Amino acid sequence: MSKRIGKRVLGATLALTLVATTSLVTAAEIEPAVVFDMGGKFDKSFNEGVYNGVEKFKAETGIKYREFEVTNETQREQALARMASKGADPVLGVGFAQAPAIEKVAKDHPKTRFAIIDAVVDLPNVRSVVFKEQEGSFLVGVLAAMASKTGKVGFVGGMDIPLIRRFACGYVQGVKHAKADAEVYQNMTGTTPSAWNDPTKGGELARSQFDRGADVVYAAAGGTGLGVYQAAADSGKLAIGVDSNQNYLHPGTMLTSMLKRVDVAAYKAFMDAKSGDFKTGVQVLGLAEGGIDWALDEHNKKLITADMKAAVEKAKAGIVDGSIKVHDYMADNSCPG
Repeated sequence: MSKRIGKRVLGATLALTLVATTSLVTAAEIEPAVVFDMGGKFDKSFNEGVYNGVEKFKAETGIKYREFEVTNETQREQALARMASKGADPVLGVGFAQAPAIEKVAKDHPKTRFAIIDAVVDLPNVRSVVFKEQEGSFLVGVLAAMASKTGKVGFVGGMDIPLIRRFACGYVQGVKHAKADAEVYQNMTGTTPSAWNDPTKGGELARSQFDRGADVVYAAAGGTGLGVYQAAADSGKLAIGVDSNQNYLHPGTMLTSMLKRVDVAAYKAFMDAKSGDFKTGVQVLGLAEGGIDWALDEHNKKLITADMKAAVEKAKAGIVDGSIKVHDYMADNSCPG
């Protein structure tokens, strides 16, 4: 082998080694962390959706993540700050209630990347992911109205905040779109974070709506919704899940679930950081972006007739192409219908 050829081989070998080393360093530098909010990562709803997303990331990449489950409001800022101080990057905060803490900690750690789901934090190192919940709620409202035999349906929300009013308003619009004279009963569980994790109260509210004639109830209440679903199963009525696909919880009485793909948002935040594609700013995910949908699977397919499926898919197409306008309660705190 000539000296010139030898140098070329050596140069190529060094280049390959450098690429491999750089890839290893990049992977090692990604130390993601997630701070789950009230209700815990196994709430079978919002937090658990995020958990499924970060678990998918770990399974595919082999990269572990740090985690913390908030059990009281004072822990949010402490947990986020601790993650950032230990070198975690990116740090994902779950839920709108973490916005003030993310804003403070992100300012204190400007070189750390943060992401938050369900709120907007306007800082150069923060990705904010929000959803068009009203669109998915419209779709399940259509299904609720068509499945109801009494013409009366219900909604049980968690904490009484504009975000949950957005769910309720979209639901009312969907119900009225399918059946203009239908009645919609609404109850919120409470005004404090404990409203997300009170299945006993959720069950009580659902039963009160059933007693008034409702035969389908949609819950947007985190862990509190589990009580709604149990009450529906016990009463032989129908319930609609939220955030994650909850159809499996009570097959035969879960009409469907409104899917809010927080799992995708969490997975993408970590994966984008790993691949170098992490962009900050606001991301708004609705039906058109694949961030919102409704669930049809082996657990509820017998409850969804061909007419119901056709109607909801027609509504979905109308929302995506703009021919159906779904009012956003958070735009002006009002709700038509």
